[in-house]
Amino acid sequence: MLDALQYYGAAAATLAALLVSLNLGRLWTGWAFVIFVTSSIALIAWGFLQADSEGIGWQNIALLAINCVGVYRYLIRKEKPGGSPPDAHALVGGKI
Repeated sequence: MLDALQYYGAAAATLAALLVSLNLGRLWTGWAFVIFVTSSIALIAWGFLQADSEGIGWQNIALLAINCVGVYRYLIRKEKPGGSPPDAHALVGGKI
């Protein structure tokens, strides 16, 4: 059981990171964060059940919170009209 949690957590995080890095769009990124959530849950369980691995458990509690923000941002919150955020230059007062 512990091996399954450990290897699932590692494989799921790797897959999710690949999906985010491919920049396939909002929906794919949202589902990548769902995979990150499952990875964090597995690694939290593994971290607290495996001797001397509490650090991984605590780290994944923090990552779980961050990943839930990603799920909210990409799958639950409605996208603002216009799609993408403003140009970084415009954010600092420059003219476009």
